[in-house]
Amino acid sequence: MDGLRELVEVALREDIGSGDVTTTATVAEGASARALVTQKAPGSIYGLEAAATVFAVLDSDANIERLVEEGVWREGGGPVMAVAGRARALLTAERTALNFLGHLSGVATMAARAARAVQGTGAKVLDTRKTTPGLRSLEKAAVAAGGASNHRAGLYDAILIKENHIAAAGGIAAAVERARAAAPALAHTLEVEVRDPEEIEQALAAGVPRLLLDNMDDVQLRAAVAQVAGRAQLEASGGVTLQTLRERAQTGVQWVSLGALTHSAPALDLSMLLELGQ
Repeated sequence: MDGLRELVEVALREDIGSGDVTTTATVAEGASARALVTQKAPGSIYGLEAAATVFAVLDSDANIERLVEEGVWREGGGPVMAVAGRARALLTAERTALNFLGHLSGVATMAARAARAVQGTGAKVLDTRKTTPGLRSLEKAAVAAGGASNHRAGLYDAILIKENHIAAAGGIAAAVERARAAAPALAHTLEVEVRDPEEIEQALAAGVPRLLLDNMDDVQLRAAVAQVAGRAQLEASGGVTLQTLRERAQTGVQWVSLGALTHSAPALDLSMLLELGQ
């Protein structure tokens, strides 16, 4: 990832501040050690590069060994990464490294659960822009590693016309026309948020290739699928959870977006243990 080292350095400055008081007081300056990072709960690991970068920033001579393949579900957990180097550096790096690795592995784990939930339905799970500021590219990479799909990376690489855009433009037809004229190279990505059968017809009449079905229940989604009858791809969005995901996917839509993949994924439980003199 471009900018990963700079991101790690910001995180370390936040944690270390003027210095790691406890480690400096309790660990001899020249001591060496080996640290073992272990996965303690079922899930998929992602974020090894970020964690390795944390250790490398504090000890450029550290020997870092990756012990697991990213994106592979591990029911029993186990060793993830081993790092040998200066003991002080390993201890100072611990929390920041585990924060990156635990959070990103949590995202990959939720993405894996979501992808598993829709198996056999013909639908795919999408992430959203509801990401942690500064971590979007890492979180979206974790989503993909877990087996779900990425939506647009940002406001610059796709056209998604939502209700506020429609209101500002004076209607769906006007918004679509303006978007196509302003960004013809992105016309193939055009998607419009619709809330009812009338708006669906307006978007179809404008030749929109993809519709975002906003906050519709399963009955409404099935009706929308029948109304569209293959004339556009359909994405269900709003209020979706892991528990309701499969029901949404079984309505006949092509996509179900799930903001929780990135904004509510619980961190995967990881630990680091240190052995001195390694």
